[in-house]
Amino acid sequence: MNNQAQLDRSFLALSHPVRRTIVERLTRGPATVGEASQGLPVSKPAVTKHLKVLEDAGVVARTVSGRTHVLRLRRRALRDATQWLELHRALWEAKFEAIEEHIAKEDTA
Repeated sequence: MNNQAQLDRSFLALSHPVRRTIVERLTRGPATVGEASQGLPVSKPAVTKHLKVLEDAGVVARTVSGRTHVLRLRRRALRDATQWLELHRALWEAKFEAIEEHIAKEDTA
């Protein structure tokens, strides 16, 4: 899969607050589906759909042991998204700094 497609899938996975909450909870370590989704204001079928999006994007991996489903974060997919964001943040910061310098020169002129 190319990097652009993976970025699209990662950002889609993070585009919903329920999925972001699940990812946030998994940053503390692996958790069962029940632990990762505890207290969320959605039904169990909705949790299942959100988990499918996260798994399809490669953000979350599931291990099944009997009736217990354990989720863990797959940091690689998030690392690519983070690198993309950092690159663009740096570019925009450089542009804003240039604008600030230009304004400062005009104020002193």
